[in-house]
Amino acid sequence: MPTAPTPNEMLQLDKQLCFAVYSTSLAMTRLYKPLLEKLGLTYPQYLVMLALWEEDGPTVSALGERLSLDSGTLTPLLKRLEASGLVARLRDVADERRVHITLTAAGRKLKAKAVHVPACLLAASACSIDELVQLTRPQHRAAAGKRRRHFRDLARGHAVSPARDHDVARRGLQRLRRSDDRRARCGDRCADRRRRRARDRARG
Repeated sequence: MPTAPTPNEMLQLDKQLCFAVYSTSLAMTRLYKPLLEKLGLTYPQYLVMLALWEEDGPTVSALGERLSLDSGTLTPLLKRLEASGLVARLRDVADERRVHITLTAAGRKLKAKAVHVPACLLAASACSIDELVQLTRPQHRAAAGKRRRHFRDLARGHAVSPARDHDVARRGLQRLRRSDDRRARCGDRCADRRRRRARDRARG
């Protein structure tokens, strides 16, 4: 049975859940950057376009909820996309306080140019489709949503008990260790596949 981490271990950089998420986010952004530059998009703008290609015409608030972005972050993104001619903002005829975001013809056309992006990321990840799909299954999305809501509550200053904080940290470390194990297994499998392909090419 694993022992509880010591206070010193809790402060090690590689054991911080936030650092694992942060470094992973930076790595993904670096992978996307050259691909999205060809589309004239930044990574946050790409996420907005993905949501609109999936469902055109949401309200600003619904789009923000879909992307977990507040209005202060989303509004500048939409203004830049509108200036680029990719989206338009339309006021609801029944309630002028509601603003809908719709794709322009150029925004819809851009989707055809973006179809190669997921395949390029798949190749760069060196993992199989099944392995990546596992990370996007509903149970993972639900758990991620629950964690986002918890950290959003913390950021807004909502009261959270010290015992709950400790429990969250403990579970976070456990998830981080399991994630490290999964990444190691994935890396081993991918390395084995690359070695087999190299051997096959050498024999051919």
